[in-house]
Amino acid sequence: MFREHLPKSAGMLFVYDRPKRASFWMKNTLIPLDIIFADASGTVTKVHAMAKPKDTTSLPGGKAVQFVLEINGGLAARLGIEPGAELRHPAVNPARAVWLCAE
Repeated sequence: MFREHLPKSAGMLFVYDRPKRASFWMKNTLIPLDIIFADASGTVTKVHAMAKPKDTTSLPGGKAVQFVLEINGGLAARLGIEPGAELRHPAVNPARAVWLCAE
């Protein structure tokens, strides 16, 4: 919130203890963001592209959200992030991950 700039390769990852219904808004956000919702396996379920700064409209992610990633607006499209993509992060439980983890 209240950021005027987000470095190109930076983002904010929100991790919930368990899957839940989640929605975000942009009330105190000053820059456009892509908001990426993913389930417990790390599978992207919804992408809200170019969320409008200072908007109080609720942006629902669905009912089984465990991860929310905010990145610069337009970056998801440039990187090909869309529903079905895989979020890989140490916070994703390897036993539930959509990808196979090498040991």
